[in-house]
Amino acid sequence: MDPVRNPYAPGAGQRPPELAGRARQLDTFDIVLERVSAGRPERSVMLTGLRGVGKTVLLNQLRSAARSRGWGTGKLEARPDQELRRPLASALHMAVRQIAVAHRNPEMVDDFLGILKAFALRATADKGMRDRWQPGIDVPAVTGRADSGDIEIDLVELLMEAAQLASDIGVGIAIFIDEMQDLGPDDVSAICGACHELSQEAAPLIVVGAGLPHLPAVLSASKSYSERLFGYHRIDRLDREAADLALIAPAEREQVKFSEAALDVLYHKADGYPYFVQAYGKATWDVAAQSPITAEDVELGAPAAEEELAVGFFGSRYERATPAEREYMRAMADLSGDDGPVATSAVATELGRKPASLSPARDGLIKKGLIYSAERGTIGFTVPHFGRYLRSVAS
Repeated sequence: MDPVRNPYAPGAGQRPPELAGRARQLDTFDIVLERVSAGRPERSVMLTGLRGVGKTVLLNQLRSAARSRGWGTGKLEARPDQELRRPLASALHMAVRQIAVAHRNPEMVDDFLGILKAFALRATADKGMRDRWQPGIDVPAVTGRADSGDIEIDLVELLMEAAQLASDIGVGIAIFIDEMQDLGPDDVSAICGACHELSQEAAPLIVVGAGLPHLPAVLSASKSYSERLFGYHRIDRLDREAADLALIAPAEREQVKFSEAALDVLYHKADGYPYFVQAYGKATWDVAAQSPITAEDVELGAPAAEEELAVGFFGSRYERATPAEREYMRAMADLSGDDGPVATSAVATELGRKPASLSPARDGLIKKGLIYSAERGTIGFTVPHFGRYLRSVAS
């Protein structure tokens, strides 16, 4: 096959040529947009799942859906070492700029931008003038609005003001937050509090977050009512029909077909995980001589796909871990034959150590996003098939 015509695209957050298996989430979000636009109360949205299942791709697709309806949108990626105030200010500034051109009262827009600037300046208010961040907003900061320094108070004030601006022109605003589990406790509490207020007032502003499987627990630890505050969508691997469609549809646009046996082998190897589907599809295409692509082609291309995954998907994460953290993960891998969650007490027993002595390694892995606390007393890999990879490295 011509590699230039290869339609498959494995990559972090890169939209696949066929977004298969996500129709339910897209349809549900369309209803959310319709209800919010009609002034009806609606919950913000949270997407959760392992790495490689396409959360970021879906998040971007939901953002496109909002923009197609004339909504203002902004996006940020949370980081453990960064407070929310600055990136959120930038994302909200982007969203407001998109809708401001339709507002009939430029003075009201400028007034909001002054409030946004005051909120943003609090991010570095304790620093000297030389190090103080200046947001790119060409209006004076408004004092006494969203600038108290308490992120929860300020965020509620800011988002309610933004929602009013959107309401004036009959649209909404959506803020998209990727890797949401990495937000600090105060920032999580602020978002929950703001979303609660927005929902109660039926204000046309929603937050759409994406994060690892323990994101609901992070939100619940902050506000007990968070389980009722958001609409949760667990993003999982594709079923057989959707995984086949993700391969067949792009190939057919290039006048190429797969044999049924080839699809059987591809599903077995990729296990329905969208990132793996793209990786195996790309490698198979590159080695196939002609259409239809056969099971033999899949087997021939599989080593290239597995090598790419070993280096770029698994290996890059493994290299970030310290020796103690790698030992902890290898013990997890030995215990989890199916790569499912394991008990922390079992890991301690496997390593012949007291559970408390392993806390630094466990906490370090959680902060690096390599494992997550599935339930109380259990931990799991954030990356599908990571245990299988570690067992293969050890062997």
